Amino acid sequence: MKKYFITGLLIWIPLVITIWVLKLVVDTLDQTLLLLPHALRTEGWLGTHVPGMGVLLTLLIVLLTGVTAANFVGQRLVHWWHEILHRIPVVSSIYSSVKQVSDTLFSSSGEAFRKALLVQWPREGMWTIGFLTGAPGGDVTRHLQGDYVSVYVPTTPNPTGGYFVMVPRKDVIELDMSVDTALKYVISMGVAVPNGNGRRKKELLSR
Repeated sequence: MKKYFITGLLIWIPLVITIWVLKLVVDTLDQTLLLLPHALRTEGWLGTHVPGMGVLLTLLIVLLTGVTAANFVGQRLVHWWHEILHRIPVVSSIYSSVKQVSDTLFSSSGEAFRKALLVQWPREGMWTIGFLTGAPGGDVTRHLQGDYVSVYVPTTPNPTGGYFVMVPRKDVIELDMSVDTALKYVISMGVAVPNGNGRRKKELLSR
């Protein structure tokens, strides 16, 4: 009986959590429908709320924003908008930080979160998985002797919290593992072991 019960849990738990996360995302994005007049919402012309319409509206807004920003007039408007936000106290600090992070993450030429690494953490002799985020910059480089890389070490099972560390490049090992696979490995607390196709590289992280 216990065996069958556990088997049932293994089937239902991932399914229920997946549905719950998707519902949370859809419900959150459906809030964008509040931007529309009541007559244009599905409640106004269908008499009932249709889940997912906010997702389509959000995707449409993002797409139209990208198309608009791609031309000369749109670029001037975006520049003007950035100038305004940078002049507002408090808002300027938050907006600048978030924009810098998003520009780095979504840049096709950047190296942030493109490689999974094996690093010694929190002390020598203990190993964990981290993600390459770049290289130290600014005044920090004056105080670091040698070649260093910036690494994000996520916590388990919630990878959105973690630690930012600067590690000598020679002490970092690049993994022959995709970032998605490494992330799943971290979130599962080591339970979801990557298959045999991903073997650890013997050489140290190269430039």
